[in-house]
Amino acid sequence: MIGFGTVFNIFTIIVGTLLGTLLGSKLSEKTSRTVTDSLGLITIVLGGLNLMSLMDTDYSKAVTGPGTFFIVIFAILFGGIIGSLLKIEDRLEGFGGWLQTRFSKKTQGSESRQRFITGYVDASLIFAIGPMAILGSMSDGLGQGSDTLVVKSILDGFAAIAFAASLGWGVGASAITVGAWQGLLTAVAFFGGAGIPSAMVSSITATGGILMLGIGLRLLNLRKVAVADMLPALVFAPLFTWLVASLL
Repeated sequence: MIGFGTVFNIFTIIVGTLLGTLLGSKLSEKTSRTVTDSLGLITIVLGGLNLMSLMDTDYSKAVTGPGTFFIVIFAILFGGIIGSLLKIEDRLEGFGGWLQTRFSKKTQGSESRQRFITGYVDASLIFAIGPMAILGSMSDGLGQGSDTLVVKSILDGFAAIAFAASLGWGVGASAITVGAWQGLLTAVAFFGGAGIPSAMVSSITATGGILMLGIGLRLLNLRKVAVADMLPALVFAPLFTWLVASLL
């Protein structure tokens, strides 16, 4: 059934958040910080692995070797500029704050509010920008099955447990973002009826890897990289890949 993968993903994130929140209430502040640091390091490693797509054979052939690196660089730069002008990060945090007011009576400037927003934004980015989210949704929409999204859902469920243990209920709210994003991609694939060329997939994966590095830095409290402002890079990367491949 088309759309099942995304529905199941929403379910696992919510269940994972419930379990993680129950677990987190029994953890000390030091342990919660250690969990967050561990997630930050893991996210950086996953981002680095995604960057390996820069050396993908089909991608290198399509845009000639070093072109893969420059395409991703320009995609990040242009995406960051556009995203900053559109204030995507601010809008995402604002939406997270709005959600928090619906679930809690805490004051606007409270630590609880910021923790909720951080959990929502960081979890939304991690669960939504990975290649499995994009490829799985497209495959689901094309009627090729939801196997990829089912696997992603299980992974997200376990990740939600870990995130919620240290960041709380905001992680569960990321299910809204995941549902909207993957639902959109599934609908585009369903009505568009075409797959994504391998070279474009690699460009998206590599660009997503850089964004994941930024998320890792955020989780480690090294620097609050405005990763959400760079999300348009996921559109520019395949677009630039198509343009360069067409000219060569």
